[in-house]
Amino acid sequence: MNLSFILNELGEDRENYFNAISPPIVQSSNFAFETVDNLRHALADEFEATLYSRGQNPTLNILRKKLAALDGAEDALLFNSGIAAVSVTAIALLKAGDHVIAIENSYGWTERLFKHLLHKFGVTTTFVKGTDYRDFENAAQTNTRLIYLESPSTLTYQLQDIQEVTAFAKKHGIITMIDNSYCTPLFQQPIALGVDLVVQSATKYIGGHSDVMAGVVTGSRQMLKKIFENEFMNLGPALSPHAAWLLLRGLRTLPLRLNRSFESAKIITQWLAAHSAVKEVLWPFSNTFAQTDLAQKQMQGSGGLFSFCLKDSTFEKIENFCNSLQHILLAVSWGGHESLVCPAIASVAAANYEVKNPLHQYIRVYIGLEDPQYLIDDFKQALEKA
Repeated sequence: MNLSFILNELGEDRENYFNAISPPIVQSSNFAFETVDNLRHALADEFEATLYSRGQNPTLNILRKKLAALDGAEDALLFNSGIAAVSVTAIALLKAGDHVIAIENSYGWTERLFKHLLHKFGVTTTFVKGTDYRDFENAAQTNTRLIYLESPSTLTYQLQDIQEVTAFAKKHGIITMIDNSYCTPLFQQPIALGVDLVVQSATKYIGGHSDVMAGVVTGSRQMLKKIFENEFMNLGPALSPHAAWLLLRGLRTLPLRLNRSFESAKIITQWLAAHSAVKEVLWPFSNTFAQTDLAQKQMQGSGGLFSFCLKDSTFEKIENFCNSLQHILLAVSWGGHESLVCPAIASVAAANYEVKNPLHQYIRVYIGLEDPQYLIDDFKQALEKA
């Protein structure tokens, strides 16, 4: 399906809303029916019906069609945050006694989900590095129900060979799920590589303006309907119509923003890698990245998120560098118009800092839509002060 058609036309039946170019925000919690029989049919299948906005809503349904099409999936479910999408889906797939294989050093709240929350209910998890697909073969048990991928991860950018992992999983009847927030469907197509369910934090690139929180899961209609009719409707993680409208707005410019961020990151990572104060730059499309061949095999681009570390990586030097930035904002997340920095030491007390631990040294950077030279000048002055 053509990308321009998906972003600008799919699902937008403009004749139904006065031929408005921008879809309406249907800010209604409830919907009426002409007959009892019509109401009866809606109650019997809320996945397909527009009955109550905790389930489906006309504004959300436009977005749902677009996000499913972008992933090459049959359908999509929308959530009020990325971690809600991950958590509700995992809870729906798993039961007491099941085993999960998950990527180590994944998004913090995802790791907590598998390590703590699901563990309380009798679900065990084995965390693997995952850079070798045999990590999954070695970790598999007879009760393994789910393999959870995050490729690339969002601090060290380690990749998993998605085709190898999904081939193994299908052979053994294991469901695969991947967080594709880093790449978006424009730069990676996990379903085409064999993944069953794809999750994204739509707060990031899909929204693109740092003004909305949302999550999405795409996959087969059968799997998503089962999740919707049970855990989704019981836990109530519904996205609001206004948030859905903001995401529709963000989708219009997704290719422009993503490519701008990607091209700027190329320039800035090269500049940083050549700087005398910088020890290492981690970015999947860098020539020095350990898995660059795999990145170019299964990704079409890399976005603007990367990490680097200083040659002098004392706690004070890292903190001084980050505090000296004048235009790059100190904040979590990524995918908006603004450039951001988030050092690993923000989660580490000074007394617990390990100077030889790379996971403590990394400074994560997101490159937004500013002029690259403007950002380089900010890096330059901050490095000099540090």
